[in-house]
Amino acid sequence: MSKASKAAKRSITSTGSDVPSGPSEVSGTGGTAKPKMKTKEYEREMRLLHGELVALQEWVKSTGAKVCIVFEGRDTAGKGGTIKRITERVSPRVFRIVALPAPTDREKSQMYIQRYLPHFPAAGEVIIFDRSWYNRAGVERVMGFCTPEQSTKFLAQIPEVEKAMVDSGIILIKYWLEVGPDEQTKRLEGRINDPRKIWKLSDMDLLSYSRWFDYSRAKDDMFRATDTSWAPWFVAHTDDKKRGRLNIISHLLGQIPYEPLEHPDIELPKRKADRDYVEPDLPLRYVPEKF
Repeated sequence: MSKASKAAKRSITSTGSDVPSGPSEVSGTGGTAKPKMKTKEYEREMRLLHGELVALQEWVKSTGAKVCIVFEGRDTAGKGGTIKRITERVSPRVFRIVALPAPTDREKSQMYIQRYLPHFPAAGEVIIFDRSWYNRAGVERVMGFCTPEQSTKFLAQIPEVEKAMVDSGIILIKYWLEVGPDEQTKRLEGRINDPRKIWKLSDMDLLSYSRWFDYSRAKDDMFRATDTSWAPWFVAHTDDKKRGRLNIISHLLGQIPYEPLEHPDIELPKRKADRDYVEPDLPLRYVPEKF
């Protein structure tokens, strides 16, 4: 590994250590408020992190590592945007996103965790859950899609399921994205008034919005039951989306013992000449060049 790569990873790991860990209730940003990050600075830092994510990808492929990342949090907390930035420069064959729809009638009759099991990572895979089995501790509990007894039973059982995952060699990392109530209101109003985002606003979002403290209680119970030594929760404040994404990605890289692999020097070969080729005059339909 080059000196530059080692220095980059040291910087990322130390940055990740500043991310708050453990449960906390917030009404705004965590700790001392910082000014909104400028886009130029944000993209510069993200470019470095993307390079490290590619290095992580090659290490996962080479070693056969199994990584499972869980993203949970309040509506509009930024789960989708963070996942998009994590995956936009890596291979979808290695980094796979799992965002399951509502369970079918058949799935409802199964053991609760059963429909998630086929999506757990095999060797050489990074699986990202955009919401996960923790639906039962959050939205299902708050919105009445499961009974209180079912939610309580889930919280009692899931730590052992996650221990079995970790014991099998899966690197399990769980993130809770926390957004303040004022910022959530601002983002939901933005979805209402923006034709690009209106699809993100569901009837469930509107119902959930009025139940802030019900979700707070559900989150607190979830942390108490499932914040274990083998699968702890990491909390990220995301009122500032840019800082939140950078903090999460740098922390994520610090949680995995990857080492950037050495790459051979690459030179493009010369194109083979073919003097016999003549481009045919085909009646092709070209895209209009409006821009």
